[in-house]
Amino acid sequence: MAYLTNTFSNLIHQSAFFSITFGNLIMIAVALTFLYLAIAKGFEPLLLVPIAFGMLLVNIYPDIMLDPAKSADGSGGLLHYFYQLDEWGILPPLIFMGVGAMTDFGPLIANPMSFLLGAAAQFGIYAAYLLAVLLGFNGKAAAAISIIGGADGPTSIFLANKMGQSEYLGAIAVAAYSYMSLVPIIQPPIMRALTTEKERKVRMAQLRPVSKLEKILFPIVVTVIVSLILPTTAPLIGMLMLGNLFRESGVVRQLTDTASNALMYIVVILLGTSVGATTSAEAFLKADTLKIVFLGLVAFAFGTAAGVLLGKVMCKLTGGKVNPLIGSAGCADVRTRFPEGRCRGGSDQLPSDARNGTERRRRHRNGGCCRNFYGDFRREISAA
Repeated sequence: MAYLTNTFSNLIHQSAFFSITFGNLIMIAVALTFLYLAIAKGFEPLLLVPIAFGMLLVNIYPDIMLDPAKSADGSGGLLHYFYQLDEWGILPPLIFMGVGAMTDFGPLIANPMSFLLGAAAQFGIYAAYLLAVLLGFNGKAAAAISIIGGADGPTSIFLANKMGQSEYLGAIAVAAYSYMSLVPIIQPPIMRALTTEKERKVRMAQLRPVSKLEKILFPIVVTVIVSLILPTTAPLIGMLMLGNLFRESGVVRQLTDTASNALMYIVVILLGTSVGATTSAEAFLKADTLKIVFLGLVAFAFGTAAGVLLGKVMCKLTGGKVNPLIGSAGCADVRTRFPEGRCRGGSDQLPSDARNGTERRRRHRNGGCCRNFYGDFRREISAA
């Protein structure tokens, strides 16, 4: 009888009920909220579902991120090994290769002034950097945090590791991916506030056709020039352009399909769950985390505003031929996609009649489909 009692007692005490803290309960609630937003509301589910589930797992069973050096038998937790791939800088470049294989740079080649909109949107990064320094972060931490303004999760992770800011990696990654997912909530109010109804209804002219030779030369030329100027960007820009070369060359369809589908989604699973698993209550519920979340929002808001304002300037200079809304795409993930042509199976009419506008930048996001990322965006803008 004593044996059964001891066995039953040990079984109960091995459960998570005796180790879970109030902080864990808060993070579990956050994870469930993210899952709701991803599943019920469709906010970037490919990213938010694995991140939220990793967050859920680590706050129920912390040893899933156990470092082998701290383990009695020398074996680490499952998600710790996933996370090692992040720290080694392997997963972010692979994400970029998949993104390159899904991206059509033709509209950017046809309309080079789009580069200016992307550059203007980076003012959000500078605003967040300066504010981060004022809030007490050192220069490297401020740089890693401010890059959230680019709305680019893999770059945020890559830079945080390069800067040696692994202690902030979880908060930075979650903030970056969360704001990417919440684009349809964050950006429209800013876009409505900075544009008039007349500007929002501007229809942009059809872009010129881009030759196959131009599309093939583009990733090669960009890789050479950017890598020569900024060699440290070669892993990311190189993989992005390699994926695009797969796509545009037309001779390696199998590699294009693998990079843009199977490999891309495998990497998203590994990256998402491991990033989510860095958000244990002990590591995440700190004052610095709240600062990082706030700075990410500042970067995103300033980036959106700067892009839209430059769009307004370009609208004036071109006599009303540019829709200012496209400026918001400068700070959104994969900013080069925003001016794309007709979306497969979709309508040529964009939100607020903004031909080649913000919605189109997300083309091919989910295996080539065109998602209405802004949902009822047109109705919201019209009601402004």
